[in-house]
Amino acid sequence: MREPAVPVIRVALPADDEALGQLDHDTWSTLHAVTPRPGPAATFFDERHRPRDYVVAEVDGRIAGYLRLAPPSSLAAHAHVREIQGLAVHAWARRRGVARLLLRAAVDRARAEGALRITLRVLGYNGPARALYEAEGFAVEGVRPGELFLDGQYVDDVFMGRSLDL
Repeated sequence: MREPAVPVIRVALPADDEALGQLDHDTWSTLHAVTPRPGPAATFFDERHRPRDYVVAEVDGRIAGYLRLAPPSSLAAHAHVREIQGLAVHAWARRRGVARLLLRAAVDRARAEGALRITLRVLGYNGPARALYEAEGFAVEGVRPGELFLDGQYVDDVFMGRSLDL
């Protein structure tokens, strides 16, 4: 039996548009999404979502997952912070450490860009994601109780972050 391939982490390319759009469509769930489900033919990249903002995990030449990393705003006061603004892994690639590798790549990239902090938002009821983030050094820094109404229920918006000090 063949060993599972080790995921390769790289920056997204414009040619990844269709595969990432399909991944976004296939993994959409109210467990982590606050926006409507994207259409299967939706364009993934646009002027606000550029390939360079994404790191992707590739397994055997197939995109297995992505993470979007960007400044939280265009304000100079935010220049030292990077924010994870999306993380998705195909069902066939789960339980292979893909999300963990993407998170670690994001931390490395944020440091390389001179950031001192990295932050994210996660839905309160997304226990698996919260556990992963905590295992990777993120701590809850704030909660907005019942901030979002999803799938017929009010859901907490949880803010997490960590220092990038060495």
